Amino acid sequence: MLLLAGLGNPGERYARTRHNVGWMAADAISDRWTFSPWRSRFQALCCEGLLTTSAGEQRVWMIKPQGFYNESGRSIGEAAKFFKLKPVDVIVFHDEIDLAPGRFRMKAGGGAAGNNGIRSTIAALGPDFRRARIGVGHPGDKDLVQSHVLSEFHKVDRQWLEPMLAAVADALPFAVAGEDERYQAEVMRLAPALKADPRKSLRDRD
Repeated sequence: MLLLAGLGNPGERYARTRHNVGWMAADAISDRWTFSPWRSRFQALCCEGLLTTSAGEQRVWMIKPQGFYNESGRSIGEAAKFFKLKPVDVIVFHDEIDLAPGRFRMKAGGGAAGNNGIRSTIAALGPDFRRARIGVGHPGDKDLVQSHVLSEFHKVDRQWLEPMLAAVADALPFAVAGEDERYQAEVMRLAPALKADPRKSLRDRD
């Protein structure tokens, strides 16, 4: 069994912000594959489904924690404990300011890199869970980070955001089968990253 968690903040105010791209990914996945309706459990909205992969059918639970972003680990930890999952059986989808918009990277383990939702999840699970990092870019000044992630995507972002969310959903069987490198490659094949704007200074660290 696999647990997928999309990070975000509850409420209409935050629905279209960069911090909520993890929730957007979860919604895209539930729309693309056959999942049950969302319902409340583990202090989160949850749904479940079966995905067919190269390794056979895999049961998948997906959650959108309903506490605020910085407390996401509470719901994720509660669900992982209930299902007796190891950290490697958990994939967290989240926004990543250290990746340019339209970039996607899979990573297992490591620190929080200033992301309080990831820090909360590390506190609940330890560091060894898997992260699906969706680039939203850096504003260029650390003092602007909070307003950047809590602001809505611009209309121009749709040219990469919509293909990215579709690709994250379409290629999911690779991640469910444990093929994270192939999942990353397939997402980027289906949703090629935008060409870098030389006028902007965005960090792009793996």
